[in-house]
Amino acid sequence: MKYIEITEFGGPDVLQIAEGEAPTPGNGQVLIRVAAAGINRPDVMQRQGKYPPPPGASAIPGLEIAGEVIQTGESVTWPQPGNQVCALIAGGGYAELAVADAPLCLPVAGGLAPVEAAALPETFFTVWSNLFDRAGLKAGESVLIHGGSSGIGTTAIQLAKAFGATVFTTAGNEEKCRVCRELGADLAINYNEEDFVDACRNATGGKGVDVILDMVAGDYTNRNIAATAVEGRYVIIAGLRGFSAEVSIRSIMLKRLLITGSTLRPRPVEFKAAIASGLKQRVWPLLESGQVKPVIHTVLPLSKANEGHRLMESSRHIGKIMLRVPD
Repeated sequence: MKYIEITEFGGPDVLQIAEGEAPTPGNGQVLIRVAAAGINRPDVMQRQGKYPPPPGASAIPGLEIAGEVIQTGESVTWPQPGNQVCALIAGGGYAELAVADAPLCLPVAGGLAPVEAAALPETFFTVWSNLFDRAGLKAGESVLIHGGSSGIGTTAIQLAKAFGATVFTTAGNEEKCRVCRELGADLAINYNEEDFVDACRNATGGKGVDVILDMVAGDYTNRNIAATAVEGRYVIIAGLRGFSAEVSIRSIMLKRLLITGSTLRPRPVEFKAAIASGLKQRVWPLLESGQVKPVIHTVLPLSKANEGHRLMESSRHIGKIMLRVPD
């Protein structure tokens, strides 16, 4: 099969097309003929040598795919050969063939093209796990979503709005803010022109927001604490501005804040399978009805994965950057 190899750690051009043996599905796994794969920030970090794959995972980048099941391992009852699925995987997506754990496969929602289906798993699993399972976002609450024009952001805005929350978000220019509002954000804050702490306080009558979904961290940490309401929940899922911050413990105590964070890739299959179950039950009907949809910025051939990484690092995109397979 053809796949994308990280020839050495470095810039986007270390991603090169290569040929090698197809993987074999093990017990509880399936082999998928990949039609499309998503590019995500963890792929960029892996390419840079900052985020190695967990033990046992493929060294080929790529955490989400869609395509046709062509072979099953032992003890798999669903999916079966011929089924069209999308899947969350721990690695191996930038390839013509990839192995997925059967419990992490989901049916392609009606009407979605393969490239749209492949845009779902990484962001939808992440948002559901962190915004709803960990932070417990409920109808009637307010949420601040940083990076609203990213793949995570466009997903989080739509799901939070669909489940009855008031949605605030940040983005870097007016075009991105406009898209966020079109997706359902009640307030889109251009962080280059306005302070999001003041904007959130003004929008909530001084109360602050109930939940924050943060992929920025670093010097945003104390500002996020300042923007939260009493009994607020603050969830950190990435550190685009660094993983260190000096915080006021007093503020956390006085507001009785819950501050948490998580990574998804190294978690066991059983944990991810529970997320898949929640998505199938609660979110897949929204995809079927068209109330929620993936936002795709561009689709590139597999051999142009380096261009996709370069675009992601520029932050010029709105929504997902996808790879079409075969090349």
